[in-house]
Amino acid sequence: MNITNYEFKAKVDCLEPYETKLLKLNPEFKGTDHQIDTYFNVSKGRLKLREGTIENSLINYNREDLKDSKLSDIILYQHEPNKALKQILTLQLGVKICVDKLRKIYFIDNVKFHFDIVKDLGTFIEVEAIDTVGNIPIEKLKEQCDYYFNYFELNKLQVIDKSYSDLLEPKN
Repeated sequence: MNITNYEFKAKVDCLEPYETKLLKLNPEFKGTDHQIDTYFNVSKGRLKLREGTIENSLINYNREDLKDSKLSDIILYQHEPNKALKQILTLQLGVKICVDKLRKIYFIDNVKFHFDIVKDLGTFIEVEAIDTVGNIPIEKLKEQCDYYFNYFELNKLQVIDKSYSDLLEPKN
């Protein structure tokens, strides 16, 4: 499945006030997912295998590292958990890094909200305005992303320009 989205990630000291604020908008709660994202060595973009209790997928994506909301081009393959897939990818590409996180997942229409506790990094909010069928203009996705950035009263200093894998890399 090809996906286009705009997203931002912000470092926060505590998730509770932001989650409380989101709950006022009556989002759909998908659950709390313990996710292990294994990033593989690739020459272009990023490739990760997500293993979770809710979400299991192989994700290839390209995104600029900007301290702002940013466009991502994603190819998503959803699958049932299977150890063989990880073994093949590990043997063929090698593991770059693993990210261990506890993630609460909410939706409002096409906008997905993550409240993340990332091992060795801390707490983050991630908002993704998602187009899975190609009928939402990029400008509208950015507008949705910006709306929630302002709704949460975040500031640009909180915005993270890199993926969790990039943030963890210097520590390993």
